[in-house]
Amino acid sequence: MIPGQPAQGDATRALARSRDRQLAKRAKITAVAMEEFAAHGYEGTRAEAVALAAGVSKGAIFGYFGSKAGLFLAAYQAATLAFGRYLDAPPGILAGGFFATLTYWLEHTPGLMRQAWAPYRVVLIGSYCSDLGLKREIDTYMRRADPYGTADFVRFGQRRGEVRTDIDVEPIIALVDWTFDRCQDVIVATEPDPGILSNLTQSAVVRPGSVEQFVQLLRSAIAVPAEPGR
Repeated sequence: MIPGQPAQGDATRALARSRDRQLAKRAKITAVAMEEFAAHGYEGTRAEAVALAAGVSKGAIFGYFGSKAGLFLAAYQAATLAFGRYLDAPPGILAGGFFATLTYWLEHTPGLMRQAWAPYRVVLIGSYCSDLGLKREIDTYMRRADPYGTADFVRFGQRRGEVRTDIDVEPIIALVDWTFDRCQDVIVATEPDPGILSNLTQSAVVRPGSVEQFVQLLRSAIAVPAEPGR
């Protein structure tokens, strides 16, 4: 060992502590950014405000995330992880099958949104209020990370003999995600515009027939056809 130099173990621990501090700071900035984007929208959110609320410099924001779009993408990714996966439904619901599970989550949309208002707003903004470059990044993330476990859910339905296997699974996954999102929008508002809906989850209710109609629409597209005479 060279005199005056720290032991290798000490250096490794110091590096780990530094990395943990950086990760914690990044996570704090992301959490603050989620609240800011939820409250003010994409255009209305300023890096200066996020930095002030997070207790960091504006330069730190761009050092960690590169740009405002990068900051929003991090907030969007964190927001999607605030919601459960399809197969996290109670065992009794899962026992009812694919479409019963889908119905369960849709009917519980208002409660889920009240519990996670800021994450839902950020996801909504990402769906409707992002430029094409950012939207591509969001779409790439959703396909790669599959935060809601849609692929596993679709395969669950296929194993049960409820979901078609005669077409590629990828279009089915995309259709389930798209239909689920649009049904949630119908449940909470007639105009799913994050710039207008400042407090949408306070009055959200499941509109009569909306869930049943969306599930029936999806069933007509991806359900295994009933055998003749049944």
